[in-house]
Amino acid sequence: MYVHETQIRVRYAETDQMGYVYYGNYAMYFEVGRVEALRALGFSYKQLEEEGYMLPVLDSRFKYLAPGKYDDHLKVIVKIPLKPSLKFYFEYEILNEQDELLTEGSTTLVCVNKETGKPCRPPAKLIDLFDEFY
Repeated sequence: MYVHETQIRVRYAETDQMGYVYYGNYAMYFEVGRVEALRALGFSYKQLEEEGYMLPVLDSRFKYLAPGKYDDHLKVIVKIPLKPSLKFYFEYEILNEQDELLTEGSTTLVCVNKETGKPCRPPAKLIDLFDEFY
């Protein structure tokens, strides 16, 4: 299984009136973790799009366990438990500095041809990067 960790500092604009991270921002944190996980493997989203592919989100799930707060230093852990093919399945955990689990969730993305918008196989060189983990 491929696992990657990204750090995020909660900015003031990402909080609500209570000083908690606005729940919709967790989708952005998941995306930051996902993009950085692929970049760390050696394949950026920018490169993927330049080669004519996109990865839209097909499904997303969130479970909020405790609030993140302004200026918290968050750890976004991204796990890819299955070798990607046409679909990419990501699992997430977001923890604060005390390693308290704040949010967990998952997303499923599907590879599509940038021009047609139709599902397609991702580039082999991207899939090959996962070989050592599965």
